[in-house]
Amino acid sequence: MEQTKALNALEPFLALTKSATTPRQAADLVVRATSAPNTYLFTELLQTPQIQALSTSPEYSSHLTLLQIFSHGTYTTYNTTTASQNLPPLSPQQTLKLRQLSLLTLAKSRLLSYPSLIASLGLSTARELEDLVTTSIYAGLVDATLDPAHETVHIHSVAPLRDVDPAAVPALLSSLRAWAGRCEAALGDLDAKVKTIRAAADARAQARTEWEGRVGKLVEEEGRAGTGNNGQQGQFAGGEWGPGQGHGGQQQQHGGFGGGGSGLPARGSQAGRGGRGLRSYMKRGSGHMDGARDEVDDEAMDLDEEEDAGEKKRSSRRKLLG
Repeated sequence: MEQTKALNALEPFLALTKSATTPRQAADLVVRATSAPNTYLFTELLQTPQIQALSTSPEYSSHLTLLQIFSHGTYTTYNTTTASQNLPPLSPQQTLKLRQLSLLTLAKSRLLSYPSLIASLGLSTARELEDLVTTSIYAGLVDATLDPAHETVHIHSVAPLRDVDPAAVPALLSSLRAWAGRCEAALGDLDAKVKTIRAAADARAQARTEWEGRVGKLVEEEGRAGTGNNGQQGQFAGGEWGPGQGHGGQQQQHGGFGGGGSGLPARGSQAGRGGRGLRSYMKRGSGHMDGARDEVDDEAMDLDEEEDAGEKKRSSRRKLLG
């Protein structure tokens, strides 16, 4: 947000460079741009041909140096350069802005002391420092807290409103290249791990497919085997083997009970289990018949005894009457 605001404030001066056809006009443009409010980024203005042409002007080349100090220098840099190159004097607006820009550079350290700031910014008293810091906070340049009791300034955040020093570009490019190399190496490792994971997943999927296929074949074969056994049992139960047939397929001799697969096997047949069952049945039947015969004989004997007793009584009566 602060960068956009600063770039928008610089746009009118970039447009005026097209009409700055003389070194004097270009120098005047530098003074106006560095004095205007909200202009804190000057790289684009520095790169214009009209401003760069000031380097060939003996009278106004110092204005190019001044713009470079506002772009990436500090108030200390201005004082040092003025002693050697006779830079143009600063207006109150330029002085305030250069001190604010210098505070942004010094704010890389999160804890600043009053004495060090006063010396670096060319101030005289702690009151002037506190006013400068307060103005910078309201302008959105820094987020800081003043601690007058301990004479310190606590910096919380700094707005990105300083141009990069061209002298620091090679080191910055080297750092960026190293960072890019580390990123590429990390991406290569990630790609290798992704390929390994995908290969393992494909192998698991293939193994699962093969296992499911084997299981399906086993289930199908088991189903076919069960269907065949059920059909064979149905043939046995359906009466295709008639009465009197054993496991060996031998046919029985039919007697009085034969016929149709629904009656009992004939007595005296020689047919395996059917014959043995029939003999057991006949034995049990004969036992029941013998018991019934014994009961009938006992009843008959009782009747005979009663008749004999009655006959004796009738004979006794006849003798008495005779």
